Amino acid sequence: MQRRILLKNAAIAGGVLAISPLLGNCTTPEVYNFPLVDMHVHTTDKFTIDNIMEIAKSRNVRFGIVEHPAQWAIRNDSDLKNYIDKLRPYPVYIGLQPINLGWSKEFSPELLAQVDYILMDPQRVPMGNGETLSIWQFDTYVEDTEIFMERYMAYTMEILNNEPINIFGWPLFLPVCIARDYYTLWTQERMQQIITAAKKRNIAIEINDMAHTPHEKFILMAKEQGLKFTFGSDSRNQNAGRLSYCKVVAKKCNLTKEDFYVPRSHTFATG
Repeated sequence: MQRRILLKNAAIAGGVLAISPLLGNCTTPEVYNFPLVDMHVHTTDKFTIDNIMEIAKSRNVRFGIVEHPAQWAIRNDSDLKNYIDKLRPYPVYIGLQPINLGWSKEFSPELLAQVDYILMDPQRVPMGNGETLSIWQFDTYVEDTEIFMERYMAYTMEILNNEPINIFGWPLFLPVCIARDYYTLWTQERMQQIITAAKKRNIAIEINDMAHTPHEKFILMAKEQGLKFTFGSDSRNQNAGRLSYCKVVAKKCNLTKEDFYVPRSHTFATG
């Protein structure tokens, strides 16, 4: 399942409308006070781990690789072991990107403990009527914005409060159809609710290069309250490791090495 494909050209609508001025007339520095690590990269048949290693060398970026524990990717312990064994010889972090609540029940705790990190995002929002909105898709339609935001926040809290997770991905992204209301919808109260839940379980916040989210105000709020961050391109191609938005907003928010989450062991939050 190729997530984000419909966003490739429209991309990023939830954040670009709000954040793109940050990228204008900005000269990217060659030296940074923070690590260049892209923790959200996928391999494909045509974009292999060897391609990623070439990019790592040419761009001086380190990578974290993720795959979906799902029926079309990693289905069981055997698949997970093969995935880990395939990547372990390479100098990359090995991650998982689940898309469904309760996903970890399909795998043994011992094998999950060998994964370096878990990244999960709230991109498939259950609306409570049997419908699930895939909000990364360009043609996603939101009938009632407030009802959607209530459901979106409830699903976000379910992930942050209950799922095994190290990194919260695609934070504050909005569907294209309501992206123009980004600053109105992401109220102080909603942003604080996310930050409080993440802080309680030491969950890092992804700065997403594709979505251009979260914005500066949220990052500064999270930084002030002691949260850590990661960079993520959510790429399956040569965009891996470019991190243009990430570098600009991190510099603007004065993030340093100490502000970033780095996997130090094969553990993750469980409750």
